[in-house]
Amino acid sequence: MYSTGLIRDSSAMVKMVLNLSGQSQQRYPLAFDYQATTPCSEEVIDAMKPYWNECWGNASNRQNRLGLLASAAVGLAREQLGSNLNIKPESLIFTSGATEANNLALLGHARAKAREIGRPGHLITVTTEHHAVLDPMRALRREGFRLSEINPNADGLISPVDLINAFKDDTFMVSVMIANNEIGVIQPIADLARTCKQRGITFHTDAAQAFGHLPIDISELGVDLLSLSGHKLYGPKGIGALVMRSDLPMLPLYWGGGQEMGLRPGTIPVPLVVGFAKAAEIAMRDLVKRSEKLTFLRNRLWEELNQLLPDLILNGSLEQRLPHNLNFTVPSVLGSRLHRSLRPIVGLSSGSACSNGRPSHVLRALGRSSTQAEASLRLSIGWHTTEDDIKLAVKAIAKVVNDLRNW
Repeated sequence: MYSTGLIRDSSAMVKMVLNLSGQSQQRYPLAFDYQATTPCSEEVIDAMKPYWNECWGNASNRQNRLGLLASAAVGLAREQLGSNLNIKPESLIFTSGATEANNLALLGHARAKAREIGRPGHLITVTTEHHAVLDPMRALRREGFRLSEINPNADGLISPVDLINAFKDDTFMVSVMIANNEIGVIQPIADLARTCKQRGITFHTDAAQAFGHLPIDISELGVDLLSLSGHKLYGPKGIGALVMRSDLPMLPLYWGGGQEMGLRPGTIPVPLVVGFAKAAEIAMRDLVKRSEKLTFLRNRLWEELNQLLPDLILNGSLEQRLPHNLNFTVPSVLGSRLHRSLRPIVGLSSGSACSNGRPSHVLRALGRSSTQAEASLRLSIGWHTTEDDIKLAVKAIAKVVNDLRNW
């Protein structure tokens, strides 16, 4: 529950921004948190609609017409996604999202490899990974595996040399995400994967933030395992996938059926699978043109904020970055007040949606203090963000920051 004082302050703040903009019809808060999730596209909703109550069969039951229709829909979706990623359709395992895909990839492969060679080995990841990678990796450490977590450079990136310096004689798996969920930096995945391949080391990447926003060809990236999410690209929540090389040893996380090559038991959610494939199709349609538009809006947002607040500190590389991401630290303000004041006006975040308001481990890894991390903002723009939205967000953020500094 919000306190009466906070509600009163929020109301006053909204009125302030309305007066600044002169647009009383503008909806608030402004949407600038598209990396947390995205609204489901109308085309995606339409594609899913028949599979909720008309073609409602079980895709694993091919003994009747409804089951055959459901199975055909899943097969087509698998082919569509495979085409988008330049992989064989059978390489794709549907999961409940990227988090489950990460867990299956990391836990499943590590345990299978340990069983194969008779002992746990060495793993490598990066300190700025999403907790959906860090937590299963640290769980494996508790099972007896050894783990190295590489600190990135000041721009948030790592290099093949950083990876080579972390290798041990028994390193067998590395996990580095394509694009960071907080600071948006894009790692040199093809170079990192090539470095691992030369040594016979399995390479996994979390592509939840990248798929649908960057061109991804798995044959060019050279990765062995890749995790995907549906709700980051205007698709439904509750669906994702793991792409895996067919010859990799892998154990399931749980048991109870033979679905998805025996690695992910349970009834396949046909509507969500269909929606996921449709969302990917839409995202790939005008990917380059849309990326150019988002990059233009993102750069304009940063430039105009810098004009009004020249002491802002950019977090992460600006060049090697997702087109729709901006993350910066606001000096000389208290983070809790900053976010509380902005909340009714601009929908943004301080970091990952899974951080629950704690200081970002990503920003701490870049050298930011707890105070600086708390006073940082992640703004992520979407397909429907306009130049007017940018102008209003800039005015609101600048006004709030200046008011807090003059408190």
